[in-house]
Amino acid sequence: MLRPTRRTTSKAPRAAIATSLFAVLTVISGVHAGMAETFAYVGNADSNDISVFKMTESGEMMPVQTAAFKGVDKPGSSTPLAITPDHRVLIAGIRSQPYQAVSFAIDPGTGQLSHIGNGPLADSMANIAIDRSGKFLFSASYGGNKVALNPLLANGVAGEPKQVIPTGLNAHAFVPSPDSRFAFATNLGSDQVLAFAFDATTGILTPNDPPAYKVPEKSGPRHFVFHPSGKFVYLVHELNGDVAAFAYEARSGAWTEIQRATALPEGFSGKPWAADIHITPDGRFLYASERTTNTLAAYKVDATSGKLTMIGSVPTEKQPRGFHIDPSGRYLAAVGELSDSMTVYAIDQSSGALAKLKSYPTGKKPNWVEFLKLP
Repeated sequence: MLRPTRRTTSKAPRAAIATSLFAVLTVISGVHAGMAETFAYVGNADSNDISVFKMTESGEMMPVQTAAFKGVDKPGSSTPLAITPDHRVLIAGIRSQPYQAVSFAIDPGTGQLSHIGNGPLADSMANIAIDRSGKFLFSASYGGNKVALNPLLANGVAGEPKQVIPTGLNAHAFVPSPDSRFAFATNLGSDQVLAFAFDATTGILTPNDPPAYKVPEKSGPRHFVFHPSGKFVYLVHELNGDVAAFAYEARSGAWTEIQRATALPEGFSGKPWAADIHITPDGRFLYASERTTNTLAAYKVDATSGKLTMIGSVPTEKQPRGFHIDPSGRYLAAVGELSDSMTVYAIDQSSGALAKLKSYPTGKKPNWVEFLKLP
């Protein structure tokens, strides 16, 4: 008589336990799924620090930290930033003497920065970048007319320069290709892009064939970005406001120009002063900043041809030297060197048009933005 009763009463608790366990696991998995956070890091040249923000799903920026540079006394002209591929270390380039790279550990939970140490740079570097292995730091010196390669030590601090290479006038960006087989350096004053083959095993750069690509005279090639597909490169020119599209051949590292557009708004008159360029993670939209007009230009990108169609321009921060796009491709944040603030825009996912959301105070003379999704 007891067995049926015992069976009946044992099933109910088991069912309840199973249901409860499923609910708990669902909640836990939901928590884990929602744990990823997006952070923005703003380099401030005149205050010698980095403003750290946490971004919400709606694009709201919440200040979480101001990380000061240790061992740095004087402000530099700008503060280039780079983050290692494993998201563990952020590096800032210091453009006042002694020239150095300041390394910070990134807390995977809070996004906050903790100083690790400082390493030497070969000169005042306008741009820094890290290869996909996370073992080498590339840098370009505008005033020193050179590029350099530093090894990164195991703790993320830059070692002594491994190579220092003279260039044409005003090297402005030195960036490895997506596969790290090549590296390219813009020479703003010599209107050329230098091409190097890169051996990521030995960390040695050698001139590629051809060793340089010429662009129009007095155009001032400045910053460039690869399309996520790896098939195209987009280059903004400081002195004439051009945005050039190139087909990129990953096997040989060859650039072939396919189009020239402009970052200048309609009806522009004056002296162009274009600055930065970035593309959405899905490769559908491209943006460039122009400092004379304090605007951001937007373009649609044809996935097949790589060609650009102008969407339009929007006003932004005063002297927008730097901006970036968040990893979701939904938001763009631009900083103004002369406004000491950052404006966040929503990116329309169908048209690519920018809609201003809100502005936030930063440190003094902000000029660089990096986004990072953690963990």
